[in-house]
Amino acid sequence: QVQLQESGPGLVKPSQTLSLTCTVSGGSITTNYYYWSWIRQPPGKGLEWIGYIAYSGSTYYSPSLKSRTSISRDTSKNQFTLQLSSVTPEDTAVYYCARGRERYDYWGQGTQVTVSS
Repeated sequence: QVQLQESGPGLVKPSQTLSLTCTVSGGSITTNYYYWSWIRQPPGKGLEWIGYIAYSGSTYYSPSLKSRTSISRDTSKNQFTLQLSSVTPEDTAVYYCARGRERYDYWGQGTQVTVSS
């Protein structure tokens, strides 16, 4: 059973960088052909895909967020990390990590991130 768990600050100030880590257990993030995504849901809105890191380490980001997004990984810890720079209150959302790139079979429970001064 694969499990994912998000961690990171729940409050970020405007213009700062949001940083979240997803710790994966029950499976390796380097296993062939698996993709590991970050997704968010702003209050009152639908899910928004942010980007993914592949089993190979390659990354792909949503065009609307690409200029502010970086996803990296630590294979020794079986973790992958989201960094979103220059945040504004519009980046307030529940952030999820999940396995997959268009369809997702395992999700973390989600973590609330609020951007506020």
